[in-house]
Amino acid sequence: MSTKLKIENINYGYIDGGYRREILKDLSYNFEEGKFYTILGPSGSGKTTLLSILAGLDKQESGSISFDGEDLDKIGLYKYRRNKIGVVFQAYNLIQYLTGIENIEVAMLETDNPMPKNQKEIGYALLEKFGIVKSKAERLVTHLSGGEQQRIAIARALASNVDLIFADEPTGNLDTATEQEIISIFKMLTEKFGKTVIVVTHSNEVSKLSDHRVFLKEGKLVDLD
Repeated sequence: MSTKLKIENINYGYIDGGYRREILKDLSYNFEEGKFYTILGPSGSGKTTLLSILAGLDKQESGSISFDGEDLDKIGLYKYRRNKIGVVFQAYNLIQYLTGIENIEVAMLETDNPMPKNQKEIGYALLEKFGIVKSKAERLVTHLSGGEQQRIAIARALASNVDLIFADEPTGNLDTATEQEIISIFKMLTEKFGKTVIVVTHSNEVSKLSDHRVFLKEGKLVDLD
């Protein structure tokens, strides 16, 4: 497998009460193509900070990150976020006054990647793969269950034709049965479609079903598998 995302000697910290707190310390790791990763660690260890940096939502103080062998600084963080990755949040972050299918169409419009002309039909087909039938896709997202909204959020992350998906506690608001369904979707994305999925989670149920479990400890990533 080729390396999809490579991080080298990442450092990040902040000043707290007059003292500097180191969050990430010379952190290096390779995330391979077509694998499902979970990042574990205690609260306050910096998991969400790390995910934000990997997704280009924040910037490391030093070190480098490369996507498909190209440095993010060369790609540009805006283009990286717009065209290379998708992000799934615990709170879904859907546009609440739009329907499910309209949320998908917006994602297709916001990328520079080539998109088919029949975007709505493609959107319906994508949602159906995730268990959202057309009648539900045409409802306002606020009229759907949490699990259905999270499925739409995952579909939206994929709609711009990206290969790398980040998710921050994507099952944190869901019951156990729905959590299992979301895990199955992530596994499908890697096993059938070759996507790379990186999930920050507190859930042992999510982590034990991933391909690689990684623990963030003292600012560094340690393989558990």
